[in-house]
Amino acid sequence: MHRDGIDGTGDTRHALGDFLRARRGRVAPEDVGLTGGGRRRVRGLRREELAQLAGISVDYYVRLEQGRATQPSPEVLDALARALGLDVAERKHLATLAGSGHGPAPKVRVSPLLRRLLEAAGSLPAFVTNHRLDVVAWNDLGSVLMGGLAEPGRRAPNEALYLFLDPASRALFPEWEDRAVEAVGQLRVSAGRYPDDVELTALITELSSLSAEFRRIWSTGEVVMCARGRKRLRHPAAGLLTLDYETLHVPAAPGESGLEMHVFSAEEGSQEAAVLARLASPAAAGEVLAPSGG
Repeated sequence: MHRDGIDGTGDTRHALGDFLRARRGRVAPEDVGLTGGGRRRVRGLRREELAQLAGISVDYYVRLEQGRATQPSPEVLDALARALGLDVAERKHLATLAGSGHGPAPKVRVSPLLRRLLEAAGSLPAFVTNHRLDVVAWNDLGSVLMGGLAEPGRRAPNEALYLFLDPASRALFPEWEDRAVEAVGQLRVSAGRYPDDVELTALITELSSLSAEFRRIWSTGEVVMCARGRKRLRHPAAGLLTLDYETLHVPAAPGESGLEMHVFSAEEGSQEAAVLARLASPAAAGEVLAPSGG
């Protein structure tokens, strides 16, 4: 059932229950020492099974899922997290959903220092996103690598809209499904943290109404927090590039949204490092690079 947004987004009474329901659905009874027990109407654990594993009453757990109990104790949250096998990011999200006293949606501001850092990155592609996955700043190489951010009208300035509504994103990201799951997981974290952000709620509602793939991934209850790793991107001239990335978290001033600066790099002496250096060179404008594969 859709309420304000999708699956309780923008509805703090139901967001906690929706998340618990989604996580409950992914736990196989056999994985926690329970028998499957014949035909089951739902995937994963039954409500009474999860309540038993967490050491709480079935009635209380049902009230949590239905939004009639909204502020469980830290002990209950810890027991539920253990029973569901939540990872660190999911535990933090669960605690956020169970919190109270949410304030207004934060403002977004890119400081002059952050802009100088982007330009100083030189041959390292970099761009900055807010909690809605709006790309709010970038350097020249970051724009080129991420599908033409600096070119008005070429692509949506929001990463989630670009991924789910623009077919060009599948050419840019060979592992499109992984990137899509990351985006949905990040939006879910933000929805729990900023339930009063009407722009965020509108974004998730739009994606839900226009993309069946977004609805599919959202229904899993996936939670993702960006950190570091390796990604493959396809440049139209240079071909397929395998790059390391690091997510730098920019602290927020009171009333503002914290930002994330995503920086890509390549191992020194590698073919990718040479390609990035050439792309960053002023002489690269209009130059056709030899593809690196893919």
